[in-house]
Amino acid sequence: MKELMTQVKELIIDCLGLEDISVADIDDDLALFGDEGLGLDSVDALELGLAIQKTFGLQMESDGSQLREHFYSAKTLAAYINDNQSSGINS
Repeated sequence: MKELMTQVKELIIDCLGLEDISVADIDDDLALFGDEGLGLDSVDALELGLAIQKTFGLQMESDGSQLREHFYSAKTLAAYINDNQSSGINS
């Protein structure tokens, strides 16, 4: 899971072009969105969602409330990817 967490953080940095941020700068529980977190916005969420689908072969759910929970932090995103890959819910 730790390797997946690092991969998720690298994906966040790479796909969103966050050049001034390193993997070490993103705390596992840091909120990805909002003023008190990493400060990502809805456009970033779309880009990140597409990158996750492409990288991990997952079909993201369309339920917005569930997706918000999954996209809360690097930790929740890694858990979502891990759960859906291991349960075979991918395209």
